[in-house]
Amino acid sequence: MLLIKRKLRIETERLSLRPPIHADFRAWAALRVDSIDYLTPWEPAWADDHLTRKAFTNRVYWAQRSVSGGTAMPLFLVRRRDDMLIGAITLDNIRRGPAQSGTLGYWTGEQFSRRGYMREAIEAVVHHAFTRLDLSRVEAACLPENIASRGLLEKSGFKYEGVAQSYLQIDGRWRNHVLYAALRADRRGKTTVG
Repeated sequence: MLLIKRKLRIETERLSLRPPIHADFRAWAALRVDSIDYLTPWEPAWADDHLTRKAFTNRVYWAQRSVSGGTAMPLFLVRRRDDMLIGAITLDNIRRGPAQSGTLGYWTGEQFSRRGYMREAIEAVVHHAFTRLDLSRVEAACLPENIASRGLLEKSGFKYEGVAQSYLQIDGRWRNHVLYAALRADRRGKTTVG
């Protein structure tokens, strides 16, 4: 198992990607509250304590354990020019052995959407996964009607692979998701989805 001994930080042109820290709580909670109507149609239902300091503290500790254990890479997107927290991206379920794969999840605050930040973050995390973590496959899933997320994945080099029935509970209902993947050595060519 690959253990990350140094401090995890990925720099892009406009962003610093780094694990959450306790001092991020207020910015994170404010961003989530400001974007609640934008985020909740696409995410699992928030727990009653989702926006509490205690829940955030647990999130920070989980991130630390996951990074040091090599099982996930939960990262906050921080805009470099003003240190503004704009969203998060997580490479989770990192599987070793014959799988050498992980699952990508992400979100941005509504006011930061459609500005290319998440594409920049996805491409950096996927590059890191392939070159530093030696993964072979990065998977992602989204609701079929989430056209923005589907387009983002496709522009980031992910290819459509199919539909997973009852994949995640979103807004209290089991929902089908479309599946995408990026491969380190992709020989599949371009695929189009109707």
